[in-house]
Formats: sequence, structure tokens, C-alpha cells
Amino acid sequence: MRRRQLLFQMPPPSSVLLTTLCGLLLGLCGLPLGWSAATPVPLALALWVMATGSSARNVAGRAFWIVFVYFAVQLWWLTRFMADLSGLPWGGVLVLPLFAIEGVFWACMAWLATRPLRDPLARVWALAGGWVLLEWLRTLGPLAFPWSDLGYTLLPTPVAQTADLWGALGLSLLVAFTAASLVGLARRRFLPALLAALLWAGGWAYGSTRTNAPGPEGRALLIRSEFDSFGRATGALDSEGQFQKLSQLSRSRQPGETLVWSETAVQNQNDIGRVPAAGIYGMYMYPDNSAVSWDGSRLGSVTYNKLKPVPMGEYFPFQEGLLRPVWTLIFHTLGIPNFDPPPIGQSTLPLSLNGVLYGTYICYDSIFSWVARQQALNGAQVLVNISNDGWYKGWGVTQHFQMGRVRAIETRRWVIRSVNEGVAAVVDDLGRPVATLTTGEGALHARYRLLNSQTVYMRVGDVPALLLTLGLLLLAARIERRTGRRVL
Repeated sequence: MRRRQLLFQMPPPSSVLLTTLCGLLLGLCGLPLGWSAATPVPLALALWVMATGSSARNVAGRAFWIVFVYFAVQLWWLTRFMADLSGLPWGGVLVLPLFAIEGVFWACMAWLATRPLRDPLARVWALAGGWVLLEWLRTLGPLAFPWSDLGYTLLPTPVAQTADLWGALGLSLLVAFTAASLVGLARRRFLPALLAALLWAGGWAYGSTRTNAPGPEGRALLIRSEFDSFGRATGALDSEGQFQKLSQLSRSRQPGETLVWSETAVQNQNDIGRVPAAGIYGMYMYPDNSAVSWDGSRLGSVTYNKLKPVPMGEYFPFQEGLLRPVWTLIFHTLGIPNFDPPPIGQSTLPLSLNGVLYGTYICYDSIFSWVARQQALNGAQVLVNISNDGWYKGWGVTQHFQMGRVRAIETRRWVIRSVNEGVAAVVDDLGRPVATLTTGEGALHARYRLLNSQTVYMRVGDVPALLLTLGLLLLAARIERRTGRRVL
């Protein structure tokens, strides 16, 4: 009986250096820095290196290693988080399986996309389309983790303003299309490169002409605290002491300002009656991680419960099913107590307070375009992101903030953020930080606009980007057919 072949084949030692370089350059370009818009260049190199594999299994192996290195660069800060969580000096290595899982996703995509193809250029276009399709799939299901998507790398450019037309996924499509067209240009295929240039020029012109929308002014006081997240999670920090500190930071509130406290700021439900003023409050309502409005005498009629718990942090995939014994063994080995995952919220209704609709969402929810989009469709006039960014380290804090800025562009809503650690901020409807507080405990007086318009992206979502992505896959098939005719 023949031995079953693996789905993908790791690249030989001679190409490991090249694939490592591809992943490293791609990861460095993807960091939230001014040069991130150059991402199509290393992506073009990565697509070509993958496409020139000797077989579909070899293509998949190259994709696995490139993406493993890419996420190792993008998420290296997680190694420190895991070391702190486990209490083990070597705890950072526990993150390596996450990089491997992401690599497997891309390897499967690459194998499926290139198995029927032989022409390297056809493979490039199939891989570009497959990459964007996989980014969309990463927003779905229990393993949803749309971190480090390509589209966010365009944020330093006016082209990012086109997100109000086709969302962050559309920006990813532009990056992937540009990368594939660069490969085609090197092979003297000029039409895709010309089209990419026109898209960039049009996007740049469109973005450069966007201006802030007029609307009535809203006012809020945003709080930034610096409580130890691990101490809060384990109960080592006194909840009353935290409440008193937040109340003290809120004393600078001015008349007419809505008070906004961060994720799980109110840890005892009975304390809501003691808060200093009417506002939006993060509240731990066991077992729910919630946000509520308080008008000074009673809670609002709508409670928002977190929609997307963090995988491998707030919940562990299939913990209640087949993998429960596995997770129990891991928790026991690491000395981590078992815990039940929080229920997943169902509502995207905004919170109402004093006639204003606040599209409120919690922490990790902010990296999912559909959450803010549904809040805006349901009437939200301003987006409120309450978060505990103490879990994020290094680049993770900035990455989280940058992704949240794109939600403002997609919906053309101002975003205000109240945080424990991280970036407390006011972001305008062009995604630009107007005011920020990044260090120390303090309060930020926010001035923003209440808006009601609907963007193209709000109306149609990711449909245009997905249809255009299908076009890339059809182009790959067309190139393959034409190559076959020439051979015959």
C-alpha cells in the first residue's frame, strides 16, 4: 500500500533562506509604521516564490513557512504575553502553535489554489485571490482572527479612505492585486500594472478630497487607567480600589460631557448606582462582558455583550466539546485554572443615552468590520470602543488602535476610545486621531461630531471585494488556459 502523501511539502534547505526572507520582509512592512504601504513589493516576491514551487505540495510548503515567519514578526509581542500568562520564563514558545496554525491555513489555501495550475503567473494570480478570500474567511467561525490583514498597511496613505466604498477587505484586495501585477510587470505583462496604477491614482485622488462631515457636536470624558490586567483577571486587585481610582479620574468631567469607562471597569453590578455621572460603562455582569448606558437613575433598555471573545485568551476553541480533555490537561500542566468561556453576545443595537445613539463595542470586537458596520446601520451616531488593552504588548497596542481607525473610515463615524492601558483617543470620520492619551492615568476631553449618513460599504458590505476577488481567480484560470493552448 502506498504511503499517503502530506498535504504540503516543506521547502528544501536551499529555499528555506529565501522563504524566510520573504516572510521577514512582509512582516516588517506590515508593522504599523510609515513604510507599511510598501507591502505590495515584498508580497510580490512572496507570491512569486510560492508560485514557482515544483508542485502544489511544494507551493503549500513554501506558503506555510512564509506565513509562519510573517506572523512571528507581526505577533512577536504575544510571546511576552504568554510568558506573563503562564508565569514561565519560556512561556513564549507556547505561541508558536498559533503561528503554525496560521501557516497551515495558508498552506491549505495555496494547495487548493494551485493544484490545477501549472503556469507560474496563473499561480500568482490564484494565490493573490486566495489570500484575500482567506482574510475574509478568517472573520468567521470559532477560530476567527483577522489580525494583520493586508488592508491595514494602506492606512498611512489617502488610498485608505476608499474603505468607505469596499471596506478593509477591499484594501487588502488592492494590495494583493498590486503585488500580482508587479510580478506580471516583471514578466512583461503591462495591462494589470496599468490598471493597478489607475486604481492607486484614483484612490489617492478620492482620499485626498475627503473632508469631515458636518454634524452636531458631542462631548465626552474618556478615562485611561493603568490597572494590571492579570491582577484584575485573578482578583488580586481590589475592585473597590479600582472603582475609587476611576471615580477620582472622572472628577475633571465638565458639564455636558458623557462619561465613558473602559471594559469591565464596573466589576460589581451594584456599583452602577455609585458612578459619578451619566455615561457609557464597561461592566462585568457574570458571566457576561458587557457595556451599558446609565442616565443617572437607571440602566438603558439595551445591554451590549461582547460579540467576539478572544480565541486562546477568553475562550478556547471546542473547549466544551471534543477538545475539553486536551484543554483540561494543558491548563493543569501550566497551573492555569479551568474557566467557562463567556457567552457570546447577539445584539448590535447601539446604546441610547440622552437622545444620542452610541455604537458601543468591546475590545477585540473592534477588529471585525461587521460589528461597527451593523452598529452604524442600526443608527449609531458615534462609535465607542471600550477596551482593556493591558493584554496587548509592544506593537500589539498600536496594531489594535490602527485597525480601530479603519472602522471610522468604513462607517464615516467618529470613534472614541476609553481604555485600561492602550490608547485612549478621539478619531475623526476620516480615521485620523484628533486627540490621544497613550501613557499614564488620566482623562481626555473628547469633542466629536454626531453623524447619520450611510456609506457604500455600510450598504453592501464585503460583496464588491469578494466579487473582484473571484475575478482574480478567473484571471488565473484564463492565463492557465492560454498557456495550455500555446503549449499545444
